[in-house]
Amino acid sequence: MATDQTLPQWADPEVPESKLDAQAVSRRGILKSAGLFGAGFAAAGALAPSPASAHSPHSPSADDDFAYLAGDHHVHTVYSHDAKYTFSQQAMRAAQFGLDWMVMTEHSNIGHANAGGALAEHAEVVTARAENPRMLLFQGLEWYIPGAEHATVFTAPGANEATILRDFELAYDGKLLNRTTSTAENEALAVAAIKWLAARKRAGDVPDVLVLANHPSRLGIDSPSELRGWRDADPSIMIGMEGAPGAQGAALPGWRGSNSVRGEYENKPSDQSWAGYPAEAYVTYGGFDWMTATVGGMWDALLAEGKLFSITSNSDNHRTVYDTWRNGDWPAGQNFDNTGKLPDPVPTTTPQAGSDFWPGQFSRTHVGVTRYGYREVMDGLRAGRVWADHGQLLDAVDVRLVGSGSKSATLGGRLRARRGEKLTLLVTVTTASRPNLHNVVPSLAHVDVIQGAVRGPAADRSTWRAPATRVTRSIGVAGRKGTYTLRIPIDPVREPGYLRLRGSDGRRNGPGLLGKAIDPRGPIAHTPGDGDPWLDTWFYTNPIFIDL
Repeated sequence: MATDQTLPQWADPEVPESKLDAQAVSRRGILKSAGLFGAGFAAAGALAPSPASAHSPHSPSADDDFAYLAGDHHVHTVYSHDAKYTFSQQAMRAAQFGLDWMVMTEHSNIGHANAGGALAEHAEVVTARAENPRMLLFQGLEWYIPGAEHATVFTAPGANEATILRDFELAYDGKLLNRTTSTAENEALAVAAIKWLAARKRAGDVPDVLVLANHPSRLGIDSPSELRGWRDADPSIMIGMEGAPGAQGAALPGWRGSNSVRGEYENKPSDQSWAGYPAEAYVTYGGFDWMTATVGGMWDALLAEGKLFSITSNSDNHRTVYDTWRNGDWPAGQNFDNTGKLPDPVPTTTPQAGSDFWPGQFSRTHVGVTRYGYREVMDGLRAGRVWADHGQLLDAVDVRLVGSGSKSATLGGRLRARRGEKLTLLVTVTTASRPNLHNVVPSLAHVDVIQGAVRGPAADRSTWRAPATRVTRSIGVAGRKGTYTLRIPIDPVREPGYLRLRGSDGRRNGPGLLGKAIDPRGPIAHTPGDGDPWLDTWFYTNPIFIDL
């Protein structure tokens, strides 16, 4: 197995700036200013198998400068029964749209499992890595969580990466085991699955492994107690959820129909849905899942316990909007159930059905690292050094919470403060430097500070409310260009808490779902069938915690 990974072009000093687009030049500038350019950013043994107890080559501190790598942890290929593209096609497109890392996540399915699952597709993962040496390509699985929705499971490259995924699929997949209903037994099986992954990591069978819940509100079947149970099973393995689902092109006007909603969130409560969710939970807001978009809602209820739970944004690419490739034709007698793989797609001249954007085309998850490698990305995700955006709204954002003296913390981190201490939030924004794929240079209109209190584990594990969380600052930044820093004073600390950021292009907003006093201008639902995602773009950051 290779032991080195080629730097992305924007980080490689051997690549002249004349070959980079404007955004890549901007990222290079950020890397230079952080002192991370070139060899200092290179991976050392990033692909080499290592014992579970080993750490990444560098363990970043709160005072480090970070380069944020853009990625996507939810992408499908011909090894998923409802997708279309090859590994190589997905990797090529992801590179075209500026991603540094990506996870291939095939659906667990009868045909997939019967054909060997992750073992059968592993050779194509290795080939795609060789074809795209400037991208970190992970192998993963989309797990049907017993009694609940889906989740991304992925490992660091190593000798057993495919074997672990294969064993996990056969032992714990809800669809394969016919364990799809919401029961206490199935909920316990999901918790056992996460603990099994943690045990495999401790045993050194795999260098690293992570799990993130996918499209958590789409069907209303991921209950609050289940989310807490997965997190508490091992928070170093089950680290978060999609803050925004894929399928963001679903409601392009005139494309799929008058009932289409961004994310394909077009469902109503069913017998399997958790009864405590309101009807508003089943659609997206500014393209983001209700759990994330609702200030004082489910995500905040998890954070209010003082435990990190990260959010991401992904393409969930199956079939790209306006793409003219179609699925290939089956040879006589073959189907997905007996092959575990779709025929490779073939070109046409007619746009085919689809709801998705290519990886990196619209949705991006940015992960802060100080070196370039697989383990570094996974460590950054686990540490919560994550922000997400749509439509290339920003080139970069750096967030630091500063206390007295030299104390500081960044995304996912914790700052210890004295009662009554005044803190300052430093938000350094680098605005979009080029037109996005909608041929518009995005413009950030506002940055919102959302603060909540941390009051310990929830007495009621079924609650989805964080009543002390609200928007405390909203700073208008319309018209500002380039790189600038906002110095935002934070009220004197009275109790443990957290803060997180949000912002948008300012086109669509209104009172939040829990009232204007909590969120005066949050994301709002679009009219079904009329939700052009390029005209309603947002960014979100992970929290910074404040401890007393």
